Amino acid sequence: MKLTFALLLAATAEAFVVQHKSVSSTRLFSAPPPPGQGSIPLAGGPPPMAASPMKPSGAVPGEDAAWDLPSISEPNPILRIEGGGTRKTYGFRNVQKEVVQLALSSEGRPIQADMELWIGPDWTPFKLKAYSEDGLIRPIQTLIGTRNKQATIEIRNSGAYEFPFNAACRYADPPLAEARTNLVPSMGNPRLIQGGAVYSVPFEPTAERVRVLLRTDGRQLNARIELLAGPNNIKQLYEVFTNNGQLNSLYVVFDTPGAGNVVRIVNQGTVEFPAYAYISSV
Repeated sequence: MKLTFALLLAATAEAFVVQHKSVSSTRLFSAPPPPGQGSIPLAGGPPPMAASPMKPSGAVPGEDAAWDLPSISEPNPILRIEGGGTRKTYGFRNVQKEVVQLALSSEGRPIQADMELWIGPDWTPFKLKAYSEDGLIRPIQTLIGTRNKQATIEIRNSGAYEFPFNAACRYADPPLAEARTNLVPSMGNPRLIQGGAVYSVPFEPTAERVRVLLRTDGRQLNARIELLAGPNNIKQLYEVFTNNGQLNSLYVVFDTPGAGNVVRIVNQGTVEFPAYAYISSV
């Protein structure tokens, strides 16, 4: 009887040792769960989902500003301007500010507009004509300087009655208010365009937006900026005249969807009135 009890005790001790080694081995080769997770992913399962990387915008100060009409409708409301020569005006009375952000868009129809800067009762130092084949895909987007004076901006729909568009403008907020100044050092040497000369720049399909600054050394500016998609297929057009291309330089932003986009600048002035062009894609 004593022998039987001794054999039973030895067998129980051996089983306990084997079970203890098995548990220790399992804990040794099994990785602990990550913090915040209650279980270990099974071998061969899908890897943990990683956070999506943020797409870099590549924009310089001022180019991440919103150009949609609701974003620039404060404090001035969005105005619907009917075709056939309808006119609307915006007044700007803060002489401490100088740059006005202006945008026009439609529901996919063409835009033909004339914009004028009025300072005083009978002085119009800046005139701008704009055209877009599709005001939804390629809205009109520009900055107009008021020369730190009380001014009025008139917008006239020169298109047919069937082609109304919406307009919004206000004083530009920083950093967009300094976009014309910031573009000059970031671009380095500008392109000199003599009177009567034509200058074209093609862009890659990856370019989503193109910004163009035209200025002079204080002389008059009489020029045309075109956005082409294909040979002489004008999708968008700006035509400017100002008596001082330094105080009222032309700054426009093109939306450039698709491929084959080309910006073409035509200096419509004479040889005595060269212009300087700064062009960059975003």
